[in-house]
Amino acid sequence: MKIKSVLAALSLGAATLTAPVPWAGAAAADPAGCDAGEADIYRPPASVSGNPGDILACRPTTLRYVPNLKPYKAWKVQYVTTDAKGANVATSGTVAIPTGAWTKGGSRPTLAYAPFTHGSGSACSLSKQMTVGFQDQFEAPNLSGYLNEGWALAAADGVGYLDGQVHPYVNGLSNGPATLDLARAAKKIPGGTLTADSKVGVSGYSEGGNTAGWAAQLAASYAPDLNVVGVAAGGIPADLKAAAKQLNGSLFAGFLADTLIGLKYQYPEMPFDELMNDAGRKAEKDVKSHCLIMTLLVFLGAKVENFSTQKLTLEQLYAIKGPDGRTWGEIADSVNLGGPKVGGPDSSAQYKIGFPVFLYRGWLEEILPHEPMGRLHKDYCQSGVKSQYKYSYPTEHATTMFGAAGDVLNFFRDRFAGKPFTGNC
Repeated sequence: MKIKSVLAALSLGAATLTAPVPWAGAAAADPAGCDAGEADIYRPPASVSGNPGDILACRPTTLRYVPNLKPYKAWKVQYVTTDAKGANVATSGTVAIPTGAWTKGGSRPTLAYAPFTHGSGSACSLSKQMTVGFQDQFEAPNLSGYLNEGWALAAADGVGYLDGQVHPYVNGLSNGPATLDLARAAKKIPGGTLTADSKVGVSGYSEGGNTAGWAAQLAASYAPDLNVVGVAAGGIPADLKAAAKQLNGSLFAGFLADTLIGLKYQYPEMPFDELMNDAGRKAEKDVKSHCLIMTLLVFLGAKVENFSTQKLTLEQLYAIKGPDGRTWGEIADSVNLGGPKVGGPDSSAQYKIGFPVFLYRGWLEEILPHEPMGRLHKDYCQSGVKSQYKYSYPTEHATTMFGAAGDVLNFFRDRFAGKPFTGNC
């Protein structure tokens, strides 16, 4: 599928979002302790203290670009999370809670949402695209589906969207914690109604699928206080090197540009600036100033070899060592999903997954290689993780987000209702 077809598919999915929906349920008046200004949400603090999930600032908001919602209350929040190195950082996100009574047993569950690719600059964050300015925000109909089920929504931006920052694209070691920590923060909203023991599901597609996969792997060790009952992750770049090989020089090379610049900002100790030529320095500026569609257009057909002074290939870049002897290739491998570090709840693995995982991709997937998701499903099955993998959707990368939406909803309906899970290992 040509890039213009992908963009057309995304535009079709977003067609209902080109204007505000004035009759959607509005946010309530400011609750006590939640009266930060809009700028405060995105202003990085001088230092970050507190525990992951602590709220640093919040303000009521209205989801102007999410259509057809039943009445709800919503808040933008800045909160504490950790990055890929385990350091406390501040990040942003959105919490929305339906105001109608929850009548399906137990307490209202929370759907923690990891966003689709939006781009790396601060203007591209999901929280801004839902509330103050539509650009490349395509998953809003799916977000409506979650909220109209009566579930609370904790939609993380991911790390790196505060003013002056750069998003560590497809780095689940950064973005996975941010997703889990927003589910924690959602329970602490002043004026909110969520309970500490409520069930949590995690959903994401594309970059969000990578994030959701990492949230699944990290939940037991990083956020044991959360009652995570299931994760749905689709269109996953599960192996960064395999994805980079396919993206380099392709119509979708912009995703590779986002990845490389994101790695630079998460690992500033590694050689990077000294390797770039003038085109490389311009590429960094482009990544930091554009959201999804413009990034794809700017980097159409771009090859990584053209951005360094020595025309370095991907393989040569992977071999470059940092001051501690670690290579770029080792860093790329460290953020891949699956492998021997993952196991079931009773295993001795580093990452234990004790709940069902639904993996999915389109049959016509054209941006990412197919094999890594199949290997991920196999890894989960062999290690005792309850997993289901579906790849029969007659869709390509962008439209699978919509094509699989019904199955994703049914997966979470069943998880929140406590129904048995049948995998296909």
